[in-house]
Amino acid sequence: QVQLVESGGGFVQPGGSLRLSCAASESILSFNNMDWFRQAPGKQRELVASITRADSINYVNSVKGRFTISRDNAKNMVYLQMNSLSPEDTAVYYCHGFKSGGPTTNYWGQGTQVTVSS
Repeated sequence: QVQLVESGGGFVQPGGSLRLSCAASESILSFNNMDWFRQAPGKQRELVASITRADSINYVNSVKGRFTISRDNAKNMVYLQMNSLSPEDTAVYYCHGFKSGGPTTNYWGQGTQVTVSS
């Protein structure tokens, strides 16, 4: 059973930074892509950042220039460095992994809360 476990969420003031971590129970290279999603209260879950096996990276427009997704293949870790945080970034952040060709394709972590407030 593949597990993704997030950590690093918390409370931060506007303009602050946080780094989220996602630990995978198997090689992250087994995934086609690893992503960070977020869901704010009353809103749909949205894709924030994505990194493919081939190191192609994409961000939602609202975080470009502020967030950075990265990974450490040796440690089976995926990170989301978040800078210049604003209250609009407040949400539960989820790690997601996608695999093609098997009975299960989407894997989710349990989520970590990020709250940006003064």
